[in-house]
Amino acid sequence: MSMKMRFRKLLFSLAIGCVSLIGIQQPAVAATSSTTILLDGYPLPFPTPPTHINGTTMVPFRAISEAMEIQVNWEARTQSITAIQSTSQGEKTVKMQLNNPLVTVNGQTVTLPVAPYETNGSTLIPLRFFSEQFGAQVGWNGETRTVSITSPLRDMYGLAFYAISSFSQRDLIPFFDATAFGWSRIDQNGNLTLTGNDFYWPKPAGETTPESIIADAKMMGSTPYLMVFAGDANGELTALLEDASLREKAISQMLALAQEKGLTGIALDFEGLGMNGDFTGVKEKYNEFVRLLAAETNQRGIQLTLILHPLNGAYKGYDYATLGAMADDLVIMAYAYEGEKGPEPMNKVDEAIRMALVHVPKEKLILGVSMGSENESSVNQKIGLAKRYNLKGYAIWRLGLINQASMEQIKQSVQ
Repeated sequence: MSMKMRFRKLLFSLAIGCVSLIGIQQPAVAATSSTTILLDGYPLPFPTPPTHINGTTMVPFRAISEAMEIQVNWEARTQSITAIQSTSQGEKTVKMQLNNPLVTVNGQTVTLPVAPYETNGSTLIPLRFFSEQFGAQVGWNGETRTVSITSPLRDMYGLAFYAISSFSQRDLIPFFDATAFGWSRIDQNGNLTLTGNDFYWPKPAGETTPESIIADAKMMGSTPYLMVFAGDANGELTALLEDASLREKAISQMLALAQEKGLTGIALDFEGLGMNGDFTGVKEKYNEFVRLLAAETNQRGIQLTLILHPLNGAYKGYDYATLGAMADDLVIMAYAYEGEKGPEPMNKVDEAIRMALVHVPKEKLILGVSMGSENESSVNQKIGLAKRYNLKGYAIWRLGLINQASMEQIKQSVQ
C-alpha cells in the first residue's frame, strides 16, 4: 500500500471517530419544529423545539416545569439540575445531570431511555419521564404531531359568585375558598340598595334565609363576601365617583352591611368605567374611591377584592397598577369578548393575563371564568392558564350555571 493511500485511510478513520465522539456528547436528532405541545389545551411556547430520539420525545425541561409550578435549580459546577415539586403528599425531588441517563427520584435511581442534554441553552429531557414523575397526563397525536399535557391536580384559591339564581347550587359552596354574594348594587342615585330587579336581598325559602346561607358558608370554610355591583350605562357609577358625599355614604353603607350580615370581605364589581371616553379622569376617581374604601377595610380586617374588566377589553377606566397595590386581590373578568356565544378565545384570555401581570403581582391576580361561556370541554383550559401563570386562583361566574360535567372537570384540575 502506498504512503498516499495509508494517509487517506487514516483521515477516513479519524473522521469516523470524530462523528462517533460527537454522537456520544449529544445524540443526533431531527428537530421537529412542526411538533406542537399543548398544556391544558393551549400551546406552550418553548425556547427550543421538541425533538425525537429513537422514539423518545425530548422537551425543554424548565419551560414545562415553571408552567407547572415546579422549582428548578441549576448547578453549573456539576452540570446538574434539581427539581422540587410540592404536593399534598409532600415534596418530590428529582436530580439529574447532563449526559447522564441515571437520575434520582427522592433518592431512588431511575434510568432514562435518553440522557438529558443541553442545546441552545435549554436542557431537554424525555417527556414521558417528566409526566410520570410529576403527575401530568400525556397524549400523542401522530397525525397532527401534537403532544397534549394535562397538568396535575393543584391546590388553588377558588372564588364562587353567588347571584339571585344560584340557590339551586348552594351545595357547591364548600368547594370554594370564598363566596361573593351578589345581592346589592349602587342605584341610579348613587346609593347602596338591596332592592331591584337583578340585585336584591333574597326572601327566605322556608327555614333557609340569606343569613343562614352566609353562616353555613362561613362554617364550611368559604369566606363570605358582600359583592356590590354598579354599572355606568345610565351614569350612576360616574355620579357616585364624582360626588364626595355619595362616595363617603356608599362606603359607610357597605361596611355597615358587611358587619351586620357577618360578611368578612367586600367585592366591588364596578363595570363599564371608561364608557364616556375620559379614561384618565375616571381612573383617578375610581382610584380615590378604592383608596378610601381600602383604608376602612384594612382597619377593620375586611378583605377587599376588585372585579375588573380585562385590559384588552372594551372598557379602559381601570388602573391595574394602583388598584392592585391597594386591594387584597383583583379578579380579571376575561370573558364576554364575543358576547358569550361560546368558549372564550384562549389567545384573548392569555393576553389579558399577561397584560395584568405587567402591573400586578401574580399572587394578587384571580382569573375570572364565566360559565355563561364555558362548558365541560373548555373550563379547564381557562383554569389551566391560571395554573400556568401561577396566579392566586380562579373565580367562577356563577353558581347556578355550572353543570355536573363541568364541575367534575373543575374537580380534576384544582383542589
